[in-house]
Amino acid sequence: MAKKAVRRKKLRFLQEGKLDITFLSFILVILTVGLVMLYSASYAYSHEYYGNSYKFISKQLLFAVAGVVLMLGISKVNYHYWRKCSWLIFGISIALLVVLLILPPMVSGMDVKRWFVVGPVNFQPSEVAKFAVILLFSSLISANHDKMKNWRFILFLVGILGLTCVLVVLEPHLSATILIFVIGIVLLIVGGIPKLWIIAGAGAGAGLGALAIFSGLISYGSDRIKYWLDPWLDPSNKGYQTIQSLLAIGSGGILGRGIGQSRQKYLWVPEPHNDFIFAIVCEELGLIGAMVIIILFALLMWRGFTIAMRAPDKFGSLMAVGLTFQVGLQAMLNIWVVTNTIPNTGIGLPFFSYGGSSLILLLAQMGIILSISRAASLQKQ
Repeated sequence: MAKKAVRRKKLRFLQEGKLDITFLSFILVILTVGLVMLYSASYAYSHEYYGNSYKFISKQLLFAVAGVVLMLGISKVNYHYWRKCSWLIFGISIALLVVLLILPPMVSGMDVKRWFVVGPVNFQPSEVAKFAVILLFSSLISANHDKMKNWRFILFLVGILGLTCVLVVLEPHLSATILIFVIGIVLLIVGGIPKLWIIAGAGAGAGLGALAIFSGLISYGSDRIKYWLDPWLDPSNKGYQTIQSLLAIGSGGILGRGIGQSRQKYLWVPEPHNDFIFAIVCEELGLIGAMVIIILFALLMWRGFTIAMRAPDKFGSLMAVGLTFQVGLQAMLNIWVVTNTIPNTGIGLPFFSYGGSSLILLLAQMGIILSISRAASLQKQ
C-alpha cells in the first residue's frame, strides 16, 4: 500500500476543470473585430488585384472558424503533454528554418526566405520557432529552476535562443528575431536569472544587433532605419508605405470616418490587409476606436498573466507568460511600426492581419492557455 501511495500519478490526457470564460471572451471579441476590419481594409485591394472582393475575408473566416474549433479542442488537452514533445517541436522548427535557408525563395518577387509555399498556403517556420522556444524554455527552466544561477545552464539556454535567432535573422526576418529574443529574455527573467546577468545579456544582444545593422551585415535593416527617421527621403518608394500610413491615421481624427469609409485603402496604403491594417483601423474608427482595440489587447494580456499566476505549477506559469507576452509584444510592435515609432519590421497585428496559418497557430496557442486555466480552476476546489 505504501508503494502505491508514493507511486507517481498517471498523467491524464484530457484536462479537467472550467476554462477561463473572461480570457476566451477577450479572444473572441478581438477576433471578431479583426475579421470585420480585415474585410473593410481588404475588399478594394482584393477586387483590384484578384477580381473578387471577398478573397481574403472568405479564407480568413474559414481559418478563424477552424482555429477556434482547434483552440477549444486543445483547451481540453492536458498541457503537460506539450512538455513531452518540447525537444521534438524545437528540432522540427530548427530543421524547417535550415531547409528554408537552403532552398531558393518560394514567393515570387521576394528576395527574402520567410515562407514555405504549399499549394495555396504560405507558411512561416518562424511562427513555429516562436512557440518552440516558449515551450522548450518553459520545460527546461521549470525542470531546472535550481540551476538558474548556474552560468553553464544559462549559457546553454542562451545558446538555444541564439541559434534560433541567427537562423531567423538570416531569412532575413528582423521582427520575428526581435520577438523570439525578447520572449526568451522575459522567460529567463521570470525563471529567476540574476538581474546583473539579464542586463549584461540584453545589452550584449542589443549591441550585436545594432552592430549587424549599422555595419551593413543586415543591409536592409540600416535602410529601414534611414527611412524611418525621414520617410520623405524617398516618398515614392521606400518611404511611401509609412507616409500613406501616417496620412490614414491623421485623417481618422478622433472619431474616424466610419467603418468602410477609409480612403487610403483604395490602393494608397500597400497591402492594407497585412502589416498596416492598423492604419486603416485608425482611419475608420479614429483615435477612440484605436484606443479601444489597444485596451482589448491590454485586457487580454492582463487575463493571460492572471492565469499564469494561478497556474498549478511552474511549467504552466511560464507557458502562460510566454504565450501571452508573445501576443502583447507583437501587437505593440505592429502598432509602433504603423505609427512610425520604430522602423518598419514587417510584423502583423495578431487576430487582425491576413494569414491563415499564423492565425490557426495563434489560436492553438491560446488553447494551451485555456488548458492551463482549466487546471488552475481545479486548485480553487
